[in-house]
This record gives sequence, structure tokens and C-alpha cells, in this order.
Amino acid sequence: MPALKLRAVDNDDIAVISTILQDALVAVGEMIYLPEEERFVLVANRFCWEMPPGGEARASLERTMTGLCVDRVTSVQRRGFSPRDEDRILSLLAIRPDSLETPTALILDFADGISVRLEVGRVMCHLDDLGEPWPTRWQPKHPVAESD
Repeated sequence: MPALKLRAVDNDDIAVISTILQDALVAVGEMIYLPEEERFVLVANRFCWEMPPGGEARASLERTMTGLCVDRVTSVQRRGFSPRDEDRILSLLAIRPDSLETPTALILDFADGISVRLEVGRVMCHLDDLGEPWPTRWQPKHPVAESD
């Protein structure tokens, strides 16, 4: 699989990056806000959900390290964790804009009600895979809610 390199400049792009990062594992210590650069950066251990070129099934389950950089961030708010808990591992569920029209923030939703809110002037971020994927035996699973 070739390494992913994606750029997001609108809500549709954020939806793609959110899908790629669904179920990524992120150590609290691997997230940093750089206010002087107006940048928020994280490194995640992501599950490789994408299909190989040609649409063939994967021979094995894989994970890879991925970097996400969000630019034009003017402030960061955290809910449900302390930045001092550097070794704590969070499971990323989704990244979403706070508004469908003109987003002023991106919300990173993690499991257990944890979130990070990034105030942004406009959507501008990029995702880059870092290094080679490795095999894993564990595929993330999500319970399916039964409807009446």
C-alpha cells in the first residue's frame, strides 16, 4: 500500500480524513498545540481501513503511524482528560466541523465522551502516513444498534 498524503480544505475533505482516522489510537502525549504557529499536531496509530489499489481484499489487517497537522488554530479546548496524562491512550471516533456551513471549529471526538475542540480561522489540515504499515490481529469493531 502506498503511504497516504491527504489535504483538507472543506467539510467534505474533513469527512474523508475522519474516515481514515476512525479507530486511531492517540497517546495524549502525542498531541500538541503550537500557538505561535497556530498549529495543532498529533501522531496516531491508525487502522488501515482503505482498500489496496485494484479493490482486492487485504491479505492481512494492518496499522500504521500517521501524522495530522491542523493549521490556523487559534485555541484548543480539551474535555475529559488532562494534557499531563501523557501515556493515556485515546481512541479517535471522528473528526467533524462544528457547523455544516462555515465551520469555526473542528471537533475531535474520542471514545468515552472525550473531545478536543480546535478553533480555526478556516479548515486547513493535512494527513501523512509515517513509515511502513505492520500487521495486526485486532480489527476494531463497533456494535450495531438494533432498530424497532
